[in-house]
Amino acid sequence: MIHQYQNNGYNIVLDVNSGSVHVVDKIAYDVIGCLEGMNPLHTPETLRSDETREYLCGNLEDTYAREELCEVLEAVAELAEAGQLFARDIYEDYIGEVKQRKTVVKALCLHIAHDCNLACKYCFAEEGEYHGRRALMSYEVGKKALDFLIENSGNRRNLEVDFFGGEPLMNWQVVKDLVAYGREQEKLHNKHFRFTVTTNGVLLNDEIQEFVNREMDNVVLSLDGRKEVNDRMRPFRNGKGSYDLIVPKFQKLAESRNQEKYYIRGTFTRENLDFSNDVMHFAELGFKQISIEPVVGEDTDPYAIRESDLPQIFREYDILAKTMVERERRGEGFTFFHFMLDLEGGPCVAKRLSGCGSGTEYLAVTPWGDLYPCHQFVGDEKFLMGNVDDGIVKPEIADDFRGCSVYSKEKCRKCFARFYCSGGCMANSYKFHNTIHDTYDVSCEMERKRVECAIMIKAALADEERNVTHEEK
Repeated sequence: MIHQYQNNGYNIVLDVNSGSVHVVDKIAYDVIGCLEGMNPLHTPETLRSDETREYLCGNLEDTYAREELCEVLEAVAELAEAGQLFARDIYEDYIGEVKQRKTVVKALCLHIAHDCNLACKYCFAEEGEYHGRRALMSYEVGKKALDFLIENSGNRRNLEVDFFGGEPLMNWQVVKDLVAYGREQEKLHNKHFRFTVTTNGVLLNDEIQEFVNREMDNVVLSLDGRKEVNDRMRPFRNGKGSYDLIVPKFQKLAESRNQEKYYIRGTFTRENLDFSNDVMHFAELGFKQISIEPVVGEDTDPYAIRESDLPQIFREYDILAKTMVERERRGEGFTFFHFMLDLEGGPCVAKRLSGCGSGTEYLAVTPWGDLYPCHQFVGDEKFLMGNVDDGIVKPEIADDFRGCSVYSKEKCRKCFARFYCSGGCMANSYKFHNTIHDTYDVSCEMERKRVECAIMIKAALADEERNVTHEEK
């Protein structure tokens, strides 16, 4: 499968199955497109056949000289021989092994607090209640959760625990106690915990900052961008905005972590479709690690993104991508989570095929110890897998999630971005289609655009590096 597109003056060709990216001139772009239209399953032999050559020349000889077309055709055949164009899909045969893998848990999302001190309008957790009751996780339940993780982690040494909510800082003493317990267990079981906390920052202070910097491998800081945007969507329960209180705390924390190992994370909605301005606002505030996610909501929600909003959203991603290239060239670059793309290594095969590992490698734990496939399924009893006392008592749920991949979803089979998004969010699929084996179409469209922008950024910066190297010579 070949995917071609033009962005910011670059002609880009992505060979989906090999992951190879080619930035080409116009004639090569047109030749590859013509060949893909003729036969998407070309081999080096078919590319060098008289039939292919005559087909190509018959379609493009009015635009390009025959000799040029034959030269490009041979270059394409050489790339095909190297496995970088018209590559075969070698991953589908591997999916059987993924399905047969034993459940090895590597990460927990600890719902340390089903309570919150903000009243965000789009909150899927219902201000921390998760379709149930307000509650704080006890130390005893958290301790059992860490024990469960250790016992079910097999030979995996590095284990991940995210303190989540609601607002985790509302149960801060238990967070500290669980980190201390985890550090004790590391030595006994040859494990290493990577702790993360996701916070709205309301209760953040110097003592918490010092602890976070000492113990947390990552911190997620929730803020939606410009003051008017944030305060409209993330107010206190009395309606007052949270921006002025939170921003100085977040700036201080980011600087204290040397602008590393954190994310300032926002949500954009239908009410701020010009979200590239919110990303740039973060950059102007000094943040270097930035993420702004599209909201997921029902069509009846006034803030929910609709299909008709996609053209504007695409323009915003293009604006953001071009701006990031310009800033990088000026030495003012920053990381945008959705444009992070490793074109050389990338995730392992299992990750490419099945995504985040929810329901198998990654589980959410409620304040009273129930286990769910991820935080977005919490409160839906159909997905209650077990608890920290008894472990997983419904393995069939894990089996269903383990069988979910880019090959269990027909839409993914035809999508060029499938090995980058790994089939998308299973919770969103269930929300809109009542099955995890489908996709949230609006999200897919945005993901495809983000992948295109991310590749363009790589191409532009590589071009810049080549030019600099050439000038130095």
